[in-house]
Amino acid sequence: MTDSSLPREIQRLRAIMASLRDPKTGCPWDIEQDFKSIAPYTIEEAYEVADAIEREDMGELRGELGDLLLQVVYHSQMAEEAGAFDLTEVVRGISDKMVARHPHVFGDADVRTAEAQTSAWEMMKAQERGDAGALGGVALALPALMRAAKLQKRASRVGFDWPDSEGPKAKISEELQELEAAEGEAERLHEAGDLLFSVVNLLRHMNIDPEVALRQANSRFETRFQYVEENSAKPLKDHTITELEDYWQAAKSAERNGRP
Repeated sequence: MTDSSLPREIQRLRAIMASLRDPKTGCPWDIEQDFKSIAPYTIEEAYEVADAIEREDMGELRGELGDLLLQVVYHSQMAEEAGAFDLTEVVRGISDKMVARHPHVFGDADVRTAEAQTSAWEMMKAQERGDAGALGGVALALPALMRAAKLQKRASRVGFDWPDSEGPKAKISEELQELEAAEGEAERLHEAGDLLFSVVNLLRHMNIDPEVALRQANSRFETRFQYVEENSAKPLKDHTITELEDYWQAAKSAERNGRP
């Protein structure tokens, strides 16, 4: 099926997806999929886009954006088969939403700063949520750190927040003590979650994205650990902790000096 309202290459991709899903002549694997089975791939492709951006690899970014676009087409095709909506409606819906949310560009509203635009955007989203409450619409499938930050931001907008970073700092100390005093696996898990949530709160007050911060920390750990592995004179398990720390400091020094 084609739709003249869509660009030619999008029509081609849509037709390819329809062929893959054809019950008689399509791909057996694609035919068996549904929204839930494809959702993990959608999330994975979004992360691969973010990874290409982090590495500033434009060639890879182009390919990853194509993979992500395929996910949109895939879900839209399944929805069309179910009689729910199609790709044209998805494109029209987001276009209408962007126009409605930018009245200062497509209408007569006067919004002069990015901060004012953010405030206006959130007001419109709140109106769209209706009676769902301040925390309504924060997706359950988001990574836990990202979701914690979003929940806290939503709560903050209605006044449920510390006035500055001193509150979160004190809360971290409190939660750390409670974790150390916890007994049993369930209680430790509970207190560990509270501690992480409090750390996210502190980072939010410092305007630090916890997801980005941890992703970068993961990358640094990988790079340093690989340096230790490659430069170690013997298997890591045969080193003392002092020797491993020396290697680790050497890895950090090499990182600062731009050496592999």
